[in-house]
Amino acid sequence: MTLLSPDSFIRADDVLQGHLSAAQATELEKQYGHGKLNRLLEVVGVGGPFKVKTPWELEDATGQRIINASGYAALPFGDNPPELNEFIQQVLQQTDQVMFAQQSITTWRAALESNLVKLLARESHDHHTSRVFFSNSGAEAIEAAIKFAQAARPKAKYLINFTRAYHGKTLGALALTPNPSLQGPFRNILNPAVITLPYGDAEALARAVARVGDQIIAVILEPILGEAGVRLPPPGFLRQVGELCRPKGIIVIADEIQTGLGRAGHWFESVAQGLTPDILTLAKPLGGGMVPVGATIVREEIYQPLLGNVETVKRHSNTFGGNTLAMAVGLKSLELLMDNDYPARSRRLGERGLIRLKAAQQRFPALLEDVRGAGMLFAMNFRPVAKLPLKFQANLISETTGILALVAFYRRGVLLNFSLNAARTMRLTPAMNMPEDLFGEMFDIVDAAAEAHPSSLKLVQNYGTPELLALGKAALIEK
Repeated sequence: MTLLSPDSFIRADDVLQGHLSAAQATELEKQYGHGKLNRLLEVVGVGGPFKVKTPWELEDATGQRIINASGYAALPFGDNPPELNEFIQQVLQQTDQVMFAQQSITTWRAALESNLVKLLARESHDHHTSRVFFSNSGAEAIEAAIKFAQAARPKAKYLINFTRAYHGKTLGALALTPNPSLQGPFRNILNPAVITLPYGDAEALARAVARVGDQIIAVILEPILGEAGVRLPPPGFLRQVGELCRPKGIIVIADEIQTGLGRAGHWFESVAQGLTPDILTLAKPLGGGMVPVGATIVREEIYQPLLGNVETVKRHSNTFGGNTLAMAVGLKSLELLMDNDYPARSRRLGERGLIRLKAAQQRFPALLEDVRGAGMLFAMNFRPVAKLPLKFQANLISETTGILALVAFYRRGVLLNFSLNAARTMRLTPAMNMPEDLFGEMFDIVDAAAEAHPSSLKLVQNYGTPELLALGKAALIEK
């Protein structure tokens, strides 16, 4: 059978037994999937397919070993961690479990609901009576949060968000993500009643509350701006948000999808910064990198208007949210995080990693404009490879800078993350359980890559003219 034949169907066993080659998979992805993205990844040479050698190391098609610092904060234990893999097999072997549990009580969901509420209540000294709504992603958790907030304040109409925020790409979440390139052609169907304020500006929030406080449904914020390149707020800002909103009854939503459950060095970064949110959203690490899990934790009095009685109980639901496999993995992931105190480990290693990044920035200021970090969230902001006056040109240069930086560090042996709201910023989000020797080696590679490219111009020179032309063709010409 020729797997690339238009008339051929690919069987599961073909994939399981390795009969579908990397080259064939690449062609199929380009033809039937997200073709443009896959073509760009192919041209720059970072698109895989990869083999997982250890939870923290990959092998690409050329046999190169890569330390995986990508994963967008969704891999708390690395890729395909053995402890979760074995646990999932045990769960699946329990054949008496109802897997699709939308209309039934399940032990797994009950246990995870209980543990999440208890953990938040322990850290915030509040939320003891809160409730949990499960979904399949961070964006879905945000959508639920918006609906809970609006139902609790039905006469209010404004949502307040902040510059450079990222809350997701579904329509409600996208309305709260003030990025014109992401909102693009959807602006006419997004919620127009969104007030965007400068992130970290408590005085701007105070003015908005004084002006339209009774009409504000909720304030939504990330305790650290992830997709903006690990941007930390000024000290005291989150505490001030709570103090400004509480007297007016304005709901505060903490988007902890990237920072929550230990990644930034605390169980809940918003709480660590002095805020007690009314609604808190979680996702990425809760699924252990194995299954999609989103969670929206809501105060009882905010939960009730949306789902608190027979008349309203159908106003929000999620077909696969709370399914047994997801709940089991969520419960085990939370258990692993708690048993090993990964927030404390993230904080300790994060301090060490940030020292390494700051030293690299001081040695190579012509390459690294700035570096930032919080726990196991790190960011390197690269200087632009060129400066052009027009906005379109500046955007293109920023995108090119980011891509060339990604390639340069990949070729040295470490895979980084893009930042959706900061094109020249590459992030490192290594697994929270990455062995300390490998963690140190990762920063050795960062140092070596920076030394080989002591200025942004070197990113261009070392990439090569033919490759740049191929990249430009793939980005701007090819369909």
